[in-house]
Amino acid sequence: MIFLTVGGGGREHAAVEALHRSGAEIHAVMKTANPGIIALAKDYLLAPETDVETVCAYAAKVGAQFAFIGPEAPLEAGLVDALERQGVACAAPTANAARIETSKTFMRELVRKYGIEGNLAFASFNNKEEAVRYLETVAHEIVVKPVGLTGGKGVKVQGEHIHTIEDAAEYVGEIFSENIGGAGVIIEEKAVGEEFTLMVFCDGRKISPMPLVQDHKRAFEGDVGPNTGGMGSYSDADHLLPFVEKKDMKQALRILRDIVDAMAKEGCPYRGPMYGQFMLTVDGPKIIEINARFGDPEAMNVLPLLKSDFADVCMRMARGNLESDVEFSRKATVCKYVVPEGYGTRPVPGAGIKVDVEAARAAGAEVFFANVEEVGGKLVTGTSRSIGVVGIADTLEKAERNCEEALKHVVCDGCFVRHDIGKKELVQRRVDHMERLRAAHVD
Repeated sequence: MIFLTVGGGGREHAAVEALHRSGAEIHAVMKTANPGIIALAKDYLLAPETDVETVCAYAAKVGAQFAFIGPEAPLEAGLVDALERQGVACAAPTANAARIETSKTFMRELVRKYGIEGNLAFASFNNKEEAVRYLETVAHEIVVKPVGLTGGKGVKVQGEHIHTIEDAAEYVGEIFSENIGGAGVIIEEKAVGEEFTLMVFCDGRKISPMPLVQDHKRAFEGDVGPNTGGMGSYSDADHLLPFVEKKDMKQALRILRDIVDAMAKEGCPYRGPMYGQFMLTVDGPKIIEINARFGDPEAMNVLPLLKSDFADVCMRMARGNLESDVEFSRKATVCKYVVPEGYGTRPVPGAGIKVDVEAARAAGAEVFFANVEEVGGKLVTGTSRSIGVVGIADTLEKAERNCEEALKHVVCDGCFVRHDIGKKELVQRRVDHMERLRAAHVD
């Protein structure tokens, strides 16, 4: 089978590696040359991933039968719609279906319309003045978000990034004046608890779950510093998380199933991977966001564990005939990103980076290339995350040790890593936090 893949980050490298494992012939479109993808692809094109006409022309040239689109921006640009018009079946949502991510207002209103559990109080606005007036009436703590896409970095939370009504009003003004996310703001109730990610495969009607993952957005150890696209993540061997019970996972899965049902009723059936970001609260999982794709880094946790044939899963999602649950190995994973100095605020590109992939693999880890390029025969960093290193083992503790051992084989003078991700102490803090919240709720 001939696959077109779109995207050049760590998430896409993980997907391409899984397709390659399945024996697919891969033709990749990327805006920058990912050396990991190039090594696995039969052919590739460097082009903007949102250039629908160019991507479609390339798909026709190589005779692509199926397509996997990694990032969200090409989905919003209507790439799936255009590819499907020329007969390429896509394991990814149309522009209308991708609104579950590209418009936070669409998502919240859909969940409210169909009475789906897990929603939060919210109000969205198309102008600054109305939003600021609303801020003065809110009794609960809030989260302020641009309505559109911001690469996972546009969220400001009361008590963390904003502390007063004046802070919130200032950020609302910034969203409109700088056209962040295409302007438009949504003000949501703040949920208190621990975040977790549940991703599912979807064929428009049926869904099949992946192992739960917890991402770490803050740049520095101890959960401090600016928000980022994600510094790393972990999953556990039982496919739950140490602070998530099976009933919580089932409730989150039911929420995603209800969203998929609602989208079919709305005339925009959803096909492809779907990413549910939840806050586990004392009242169960609450929806933080729904994304129309794999998470990054979460894809790097789950795809190496995939026992089912990924090309077959993609074809079934595209054709609308997912069968039984997709299978994953019962192993734990810990992903830590190597990122350029200043990442999260003012990243400094151009640092040389050396990676011994085979040595990392011998240490019990997989390496995924992200925002790095080969210049003059050497790898150099860009302005985003550089290399994802994923330790894999029978236990979370061993997976974290494998990740750390493998990181010794990634050498970069101008980079840093959040080493606390997946460590016993940090995981225990999550567990203790949920226990304190539950105890206070009972009292």
